[in-house]
Amino acid sequence: MPRKRKHCQRAAPPQLAAVTATGTPVVARAGSGCRMQLSRRTRSPAYFPFSFLPVDCQLHVFSFLSEVEKCTAALVCEAWSKLIRTPRLWRVADFMRLGAFQSGMDLVLVSAREIERWKEWVHQYAYHLSSRSASLLVLRASFDLGDQKTKWADFLSRFLDTVHCGELQELELNWTLTHLEPPDFYPPGTCSMTQVSLTKMDQISNFQTLLEKFIQRSPKLTRMKLPFDWSAYSVAMLTQFQQLHTLELKYFWSFKGVCPEIMQDLTKALPNLKTLILHVLVPVKDLGISYSLESRSLEYLDVSQSRGLVFCHLDLPSLRVLRIKKTVRGIILNRRTRLSLQSRWSCLYSLLRSGTPNLRVFNNQVLLPHWREQTYKELNALLLQSCYCVQHSDTWLL
Repeated sequence: MPRKRKHCQRAAPPQLAAVTATGTPVVARAGSGCRMQLSRRTRSPAYFPFSFLPVDCQLHVFSFLSEVEKCTAALVCEAWSKLIRTPRLWRVADFMRLGAFQSGMDLVLVSAREIERWKEWVHQYAYHLSSRSASLLVLRASFDLGDQKTKWADFLSRFLDTVHCGELQELELNWTLTHLEPPDFYPPGTCSMTQVSLTKMDQISNFQTLLEKFIQRSPKLTRMKLPFDWSAYSVAMLTQFQQLHTLELKYFWSFKGVCPEIMQDLTKALPNLKTLILHVLVPVKDLGISYSLESRSLEYLDVSQSRGLVFCHLDLPSLRVLRIKKTVRGIILNRRTRLSLQSRWSCLYSLLRSGTPNLRVFNNQVLLPHWREQTYKELNALLLQSCYCVQHSDTWLL
């Protein structure tokens, strides 16, 4: 017999509420076994309502644009043009990003016309940032501060007065040559050493004046990379930047007449310093002098580009990475003179044992855990490459 079908009551289809992008509620009925169909009014709008976002969110989106893209965006509408002029959207002033570059000893030469075009761009770029009251985090520049014709020192000083520098954190400043122009060349007989010295002194004087301005305007600097003259006054000013954690000081002119404790005075006065890179050239007449270095916070030290730099005392309890190299300078000394000079210097291994208890990496090689108790083959090889003492330099070509 055929089975009778049971009849059951089905619940009425529920009413589902949806909300359109404009906030208008729409009610749709969903039948049993059918897909829910919403009104066409629930479809997303064809545009994203960017203007509805909070201003901080809009600025955050704009912060991902390049400088050129931000300038293009400013042309869209009046509201965007106003937003693009917000100072915190302009954080970087990089006067080194265009033009030729210097790589080692190879110079890319450009024509006088290109140099003039670059100078025009520099002034336009500075005006562009100043007109927006840029609030800088990064400043990169390479200008010869001794240039009496172009007066780059005055240009940089005026630029710093027209932008906000209170939050500046990173400074890369080569104040010895202009980025696009080749370095000055003095053919024999055309310029006396006195004139060269006067030019160098002008550079140092203008650099110190600029450094004074940074002390007043940018006390929060954490990273600095610049040539350094190692005068007592420059060192005293550098110690005013108490937030520094990365410092790279490059060679400038000479290292003569420098007090042996001056490096120690610098590093002791910077309580937050973590990374120190030194490019120092000790003159031949000062070869018998050795230097001290002391810091409670320093973790990375690189003096591998220095020449003739010998330490007599190290007190670096936090140091973990060290790069140091013994450089051959082609000076041949007789045995008696050599031994007399070397006898003044301490062995680097002894200094590391007593002054760097947490050292882990030496010249890119990881040290074994027992390196302080006993040397081993690989460590001895490293010392032969970096130590000037009699034990590790039985022949001399300094």
